[in-house]
Amino acid sequence: MFAMDLKSKLRRVPEFKGVVFWDITPLLKDRVAFKDCVKKLADHFRKMDIDVVVSIEARGFIVGAPVAHELGVGFVPIRKKGKLPPRVASLDYRKEYEADTIEIREDAIEHGDRILLIDDLLATGGTAKANAHLVERLGGKVIAMGFLVELGYLHGREYLDGKYDIYSLINCKSTESHDMMDGTCSGPGISCMKASQKGRG
Repeated sequence: MFAMDLKSKLRRVPEFKGVVFWDITPLLKDRVAFKDCVKKLADHFRKMDIDVVVSIEARGFIVGAPVAHELGVGFVPIRKKGKLPPRVASLDYRKEYEADTIEIREDAIEHGDRILLIDDLLATGGTAKANAHLVERLGGKVIAMGFLVELGYLHGREYLDGKYDIYSLINCKSTESHDMMDGTCSGPGISCMKASQKGRG
């Protein structure tokens, strides 16, 4: 069984909307690469007794729903304001350049549910932290977070204060294509380096 180089499926787009944009479309289009991503993310968290996978729209849905399916658990969406019927729980938060409001159905999370947050990208960490706070407000316990891509140069992992187990499949250490590495993980609850060295996601 060959090891796929997922980094080669990530496309660097310089100066898109004023920033370096990391396009995951080639990875999603490749059926083998996409399947590999879903399985690696699921395998990494498989033994953590997850009850529900939660993801934010829109690209988070692309990754989160199949990971939930692979794990055999339910999937709950977090959406932008006004996209869900009542009753919802809402949270206002600051993004890099603007404010935003996210919502989740009040009945989507049961008290004590063990939650895995999945998204396509970890950048500054602001959205991930907001998602976690919204889930925790409903009584859920965020066990871990998983991402396809982490922009390590934006220090989102540090912004999350080491509170959560975090795993990313691809870590971009700078804005240059040559400065990418395989997945990294950190957090209080799992032996990340050991899992990574074994190829567990």
